[in-house]
Amino acid sequence: MPFSDRSVQREREEFCRLAGVPGSNVRELCRRFGVSPTTGYKWLAIFAEAGSAGLEDRSRRPLSSPRRTTAELEGKVLQVRTEHRAWGGRKIRRVLQNEEVASVPAASTITAILRRHGELDGPGAGEPRSFRRFEHAAPNDLWQMDFKGWVELEAGRCHPLTVLDDHSRYALELEACADETAPTVKARLTAVFKHYGLPWRMLADNGPPWGTAGQGQYTRLGVWLMDLGFGLVHGRPYHPQTQGKDERFHRTLKAEVLDARHLRSLAEAQAAFDAWRAIYNNKRPHEALRLNTPASRYEMSSRSMPEVITPPQYEPQDHVRKLDQNGRFSFKGRILKTSTAFAGRSLALRATDTDGLFDICYRRHRIAQIDMRDNAAQPVHHVPEHPSTLSPV
Repeated sequence: MPFSDRSVQREREEFCRLAGVPGSNVRELCRRFGVSPTTGYKWLAIFAEAGSAGLEDRSRRPLSSPRRTTAELEGKVLQVRTEHRAWGGRKIRRVLQNEEVASVPAASTITAILRRHGELDGPGAGEPRSFRRFEHAAPNDLWQMDFKGWVELEAGRCHPLTVLDDHSRYALELEACADETAPTVKARLTAVFKHYGLPWRMLADNGPPWGTAGQGQYTRLGVWLMDLGFGLVHGRPYHPQTQGKDERFHRTLKAEVLDARHLRSLAEAQAAFDAWRAIYNNKRPHEALRLNTPASRYEMSSRSMPEVITPPQYEPQDHVRKLDQNGRFSFKGRILKTSTAFAGRSLALRATDTDGLFDICYRRHRIAQIDMRDNAAQPVHHVPEHPSTLSPV
């Protein structure tokens, strides 16, 4: 290429000086310099009028930009970005629209403003991303809950407990807990149930305190949820995408809160969580909700938490057995054992269409089967409950 090794200005100047030699062939020079005759004659006219200085590259930027974003509007964009470091062009645009700012530019323009001011970096920053999304049809159909990985404090650790509504992504709970034990979870869920009402189902992973690490056993926490009129369901072991919405919520929590400050105590963590949860629910546009807020799609449950838990009621044809403290019971002359989570409670043994095969039921939940055929070595087989579909981001 003619201009690859030397500056453009020097090449243009050389072209003009050679063209000024008496008897030179301008069109042949144009061919050798790799430019059109129109361009060549334009250079010669500029050189004759302004000399070498006129051959410098000039900015193509127009003298005036009537459609350029005003400094005031750019300031509003940068102010939102300063307050919420993880928000990009689409979220900032919706926030400005919600605040009724005049002449809000397109999301791509806001992204360009952020880039121009050095507010976006890294590969793919500000570029659109595609996700495959699933959600339950109505609020409170399913809640997802989990612990975010612990956070180091100056004294001890913080274990953030999160509860998220699957349909609306509304954060029902974000608690700075000192541990991950069943009593802690039960106390926090009790407060959430009293405030928001009861969901139809709750989804959790297979680890403590709500699961037994994929062993198919029930926990006392899960039984308590059954007593309240709904069940605790578990994702498939080693498939965290089953709780995709809560996992995504944890990433947002990390980006917008945990990475932004050093939390010194549980009280300081809780104050930060409370302030951010209000922003997340009521102000932050959610991409999965077409940039609406979770609060715009959430409604409190009409099912109130009962003051008193009533005993289970079974059908007359059921064989009702009460478990001892070790989960044992007697049936057809045999001593059998099921999960100790039901110790002291009455279960129903219900005949199936197969002779010798019985379902063990607690309230409306089938928790196990008993195989009385041929003196089976392990007659009790637990039936853990799992969701039938994934619920990714």
